[in-house]
Amino acid sequence: MSTPTPTDVLVLGGAGADTVIHVPELPLPDADSYMIDSGIRTRAGQTGDFVALGLAALGLRTHHLDLLGDDPEGDLVRALHREHGIALTALPQPAGTKRAVNLVGPDGRRLSLYDTSRARPGDRFPPELLRMLAGASRHVHVTITQPCAEALPVLLPTGVGLSTDLHDWDGENPYHEPFAHAADVVFLSAAALSDPERTMRRIAERGRAEVVVATAGADGAYLLAGGGLTRVPAAEPPAPVVDSNGAGDAFAAAFLYGRLAGKPPGTCARYGAVAGAHACTVPASRAEPIGRDALLERAADGGGSRP
Repeated sequence: MSTPTPTDVLVLGGAGADTVIHVPELPLPDADSYMIDSGIRTRAGQTGDFVALGLAALGLRTHHLDLLGDDPEGDLVRALHREHGIALTALPQPAGTKRAVNLVGPDGRRLSLYDTSRARPGDRFPPELLRMLAGASRHVHVTITQPCAEALPVLLPTGVGLSTDLHDWDGENPYHEPFAHAADVVFLSAAALSDPERTMRRIAERGRAEVVVATAGADGAYLLAGGGLTRVPAAEPPAPVVDSNGAGDAFAAAFLYGRLAGKPPGTCARYGAVAGAHACTVPASRAEPIGRDALLERAADGGGSRP
């Protein structure tokens, strides 16, 4: 096993392909069929892919590790990483590459349908490989896809900084708890939370999180750092909103960029808001994360923050 290239961020898991369908409205009214004039497209890009793309666009050395099938969807993922110059270690997955269907409404909101058959109970990342790649990295971002939960006991003793995104966790599902309690930085959506502050403080109290961020779409985000909860205003999108898919991943990537640059949590969250707003203006068929110059310029201007 050769010595890995030094890396800023190792992204663990979350590689896959999505079929994107723009629908007339969400939820869809009951009907036998719909005509989709905009087309139905399958493209590479799930949560780990989007975080890796966002990090690389901001100039961070990024390595992505996951299981991929020997199938057309896996080929799309491999091609995406080659195109953007992102190192990818793809271990064989006989069950096939992770895939999902995203229904996107006219306002950019989405409904995702995940195919859970693309995993096997015994799937694991080889511990030696994990330790080697983590040892060459400044930070590891762990997605909540299979088999990343089993990787946490291997990663924790290495001492490398960890982050995770719990997505639309309801604060109760026990599957998410190992991720929430192992990470130094925890991202999640406030969409399913009746009391975001209570859930965020519980994450910090029960785990080792130094920072917890709950994104709230057009309402901005909640930031818990140093024991204090603050509101982060949403950034004004630089163009019309067409698709919210990947906005949370863009937020996480830009936040981690700021953290690794030594910026305070409030600045990191402002970076995240700007990147998330940019992601909402990019159609799902394109991979165009915000670059470093644009991020810093817009953040310095206040990111076009909404009142």
